[in-house]
Amino acid sequence: MLAETKFAAEPLAGPALGEPYLLTPGPLTTAYSVKQAMLRDWGSWDGDFRAMTSDMRRRLLALTGDTQGEFDCVPMQGSGSFCVEAMLGSFVPRDGKVLVLANGAYGLRAAQTMQYLGRAYTLIDKGDYLPPRGDEVAAALEADRAITHVIAIHCETSSGILNPVAEIAEAVYAKGRKLLVDSMSAFGAIPLDVNEIRYEAMVSSANKCIEGVPGFGFIIARKSELEAAKGRSHSLSLDVNAQWAHLNKTGQWRYTPPTHVVAAFLEALRKHEGEGGVAGRGARYTRNRDVMVAGMRELGFETLLKDRWLSPIIVTFFNPAHANFAFDRFYELMKDKGFIIYPGKLTAVDSFRVGCIGQMDEHVMRRVVEAAAFSLNEMGVDTAAPPAAAIAERAKLAA
Repeated sequence: MLAETKFAAEPLAGPALGEPYLLTPGPLTTAYSVKQAMLRDWGSWDGDFRAMTSDMRRRLLALTGDTQGEFDCVPMQGSGSFCVEAMLGSFVPRDGKVLVLANGAYGLRAAQTMQYLGRAYTLIDKGDYLPPRGDEVAAALEADRAITHVIAIHCETSSGILNPVAEIAEAVYAKGRKLLVDSMSAFGAIPLDVNEIRYEAMVSSANKCIEGVPGFGFIIARKSELEAAKGRSHSLSLDVNAQWAHLNKTGQWRYTPPTHVVAAFLEALRKHEGEGGVAGRGARYTRNRDVMVAGMRELGFETLLKDRWLSPIIVTFFNPAHANFAFDRFYELMKDKGFIIYPGKLTAVDSFRVGCIGQMDEHVMRRVVEAAAFSLNEMGVDTAAPPAAAIAERAKLAA
């Protein structure tokens, strides 16, 4: 059974313009005040905007638990993948080697990034959803002494699995290597405290669990690693050391920043703090997941993952086996009812995904389940039970 979590006291306001809820892992549904923050223009060189950047960096660092001043925050223009590439290209030496842990699209994208960088890497590919485990990492590091770094995906949204990053970190540092974390879809809702999980750098994005809008990401890294990265990057614009040095010297981004997005993100950070920070945001998302999953299971849907591995970020469901079910039709019916869901990314079986993050609460998730029930009825689908092959595939998941 999923853990019980606290009920929401007051329903959150719905989208002010009547647009559908985005049940996706980002971009996601944002608060109206976050959108309003983008109505003002800001000068990128102006002192007011420099102060906004400084405040943003300070607030993000506070979420890591760094009380010793060992880390710093470097915002970078672009999407999350831009920032992952910036992290890998800046912190992995040109003669280094990366062990990439993959159990979905984003681990494989990290491996593809290493190919483009022309730097050595090796891959543990667990397929669609099996989690990489600490003993596997330890064995790989023991077998290949050339490996200098490991990159792990905190929450792999291909399946919705929350990977065991703490276990992985222990294995990495027991073998004297360094860990980089892609916490794109987890940071801000799932703890990544530097006092509890050791890593050299992590990366996330404005339009995920902080509930901002797309336009930039950020790297939080040890200052020692930022200093060592000088002259290492393959790219002018993705050089994390150069961006960091320029920010600290001038208070300005090196190149034109997404000013409106930063303003919106600051409002999102204030709302995040008002909700109780990482713990408060994570509790709401967990309740969203629990209510939605319980309701969908009552309709006959089955989750890809067992409860142990379900993240509070996004959940993968198997497509029903019923002959009348067609995902494209289901998608459009759900959209007509105010909810945009997400196609599946699994290769072995057909699936779809429902996000739990963004400006939504358990009241919205009950409406999601109701919309799914009505949509199935309109399609002439009397049960959402998956095919036997899907259950067989799930049985492979480690207990």
